[in-house]
Amino acid sequence: MRFDFSKATVSYTNNSVLVAEHPFDSSCKRMTVVYAKPSGDVDVYTKGALEAIMPLLDTSDDVKAEFTAKAESLAAEGLRVLCIAHKTIPGSDSLKTDRTAAESGLTPLGLAGLYDPPRLETAGAVQKCKIAGISVHMLTGDHIKTATAIAHEVGILGPDLTAAEAANATMPASAFDALSDAEIDALDKLPLVLARCSPSTKVRMVEAMHRRGAYCVMTGDGVNDSPALKKADVGIAMGLNGSDVAKEAADMVLTDDNFASIVTAVEEGRRLFDNIQKFILHLLISNIAQVLLLLIGLAYKDKDNRSIFPLSPIEILWANLITSSFLALGLGLEEAQPDIMLRPPHDLRVGVFTKEIIVDKFAYGFFMGSLCIFAFAFVSYGPNEWAVSLARSEDCNHGYAAMCDPVYRARATTFATLSFLLLITAWEVKHFTRSLFNMYPERFAGPFSVVRTVLRNRFLFWAVAAGFLVTFPVIYIPVVNRVVFKHTAIDWEWGVVAAAVVAYVALVEAWKAAKRRLFHKTRRSSISTSSASARV
Repeated sequence: MRFDFSKATVSYTNNSVLVAEHPFDSSCKRMTVVYAKPSGDVDVYTKGALEAIMPLLDTSDDVKAEFTAKAESLAAEGLRVLCIAHKTIPGSDSLKTDRTAAESGLTPLGLAGLYDPPRLETAGAVQKCKIAGISVHMLTGDHIKTATAIAHEVGILGPDLTAAEAANATMPASAFDALSDAEIDALDKLPLVLARCSPSTKVRMVEAMHRRGAYCVMTGDGVNDSPALKKADVGIAMGLNGSDVAKEAADMVLTDDNFASIVTAVEEGRRLFDNIQKFILHLLISNIAQVLLLLIGLAYKDKDNRSIFPLSPIEILWANLITSSFLALGLGLEEAQPDIMLRPPHDLRVGVFTKEIIVDKFAYGFFMGSLCIFAFAFVSYGPNEWAVSLARSEDCNHGYAAMCDPVYRARATTFATLSFLLLITAWEVKHFTRSLFNMYPERFAGPFSVVRTVLRNRFLFWAVAAGFLVTFPVIYIPVVNRVVFKHTAIDWEWGVVAAAVVAYVALVEAWKAAKRRLFHKTRRSSISTSSASARV
């Protein structure tokens, strides 16, 4: 069509009529058209892969060798090579239905080298996949030399391959299909490039990946890709150039046909997974701290040996529904961490609750709960020794009396401590191992980098600011404090709150430092950018 050489043009120029067309088939890798001339003769034109056309040619071995050498040369340059052949014979009705008769005794006309350049961003996307621990395989119908050249161009094949890996990195589909499942499983690594693939070859590749426990994402656009798209864990069809059959078989459709978009989706998926872990961790830390506080708080007895609660029910609801909820929403809006694509893939069998999350929630919850207990005990028993034991639980748990003043002040101190520690935790869990004071060393440096860190997520910043400011009216507004929240205004106790906040930050930072030092090889640990570059 580009050279105005369409079927209609051919028919008009040659005064011939298209009488038959044998369509392209992935099993034979060629297609044929038959034109009838007014003289009664017919012209047969066939195009397809050289190895599919070669057995059909009626020519000398020298000509075949010359065509083969030239095709190999073009393929090595990354061109897709088509061989075009022709014959003119007396007309026969069998040519319309008998493909074998039409595609025999052909004379080669020439070779066509087609270059379909990969998108500029594809090489960078493949490199990102390698750094992220994602193996990229190319299964194509192209000649093996064409496939190899393109694989080198986009970075699927590179200098990082060892000699043993390079030996099986590229393979023709015929060789792969000849292997049994046991022989495929015995390979150290599956081929990175398979050439001249049939639909069954692609399905066997997906099955081989599944036997190795890999999570397989398959992309494709043609009808012959449909079985593999259906077999893969996630099938992605091309939206612009994909066939309807492929789109129907796939789990999702890529609207821009861009491989880099898939890599961007992987990064976004990791960001969402991280954020789910962050807000779940924050909520669980709050719950564990309150459970620890309330259970140990049962030890605080009045003179009738009844427990006096360190927090009132309204204070607990406020911490869970008001303070923590908006912080969790803010954590859900966190941007991707700088090292998010430097980590290996997450183990699907583990889910959200990794070992690190489980240990962290108990560690942070213990720190927070212990400091809240300290705040309550210090205010209750410090300046007013055994003041709590002189009170009565039915008065201090349900209403205010003069003897309950130490208890109410202790509750207010505990409530403020819990609230502020929850606010600090929201910033600390932005990254599970990096210090709050050096969370983005690639972007910000210096002693004041923490300011830019907390301002990165504006929603979270304002949620923390609002949580901080609203604590004061809750503690100081008359009637609301004593009647609703069962606490009263405090003054010197703010020193206890400040000490608890400083101690909590120190404990969390020490915990993170210990993780970085002792457990840097865990699944969540990331590699440096320079080390990542060495992978590719």
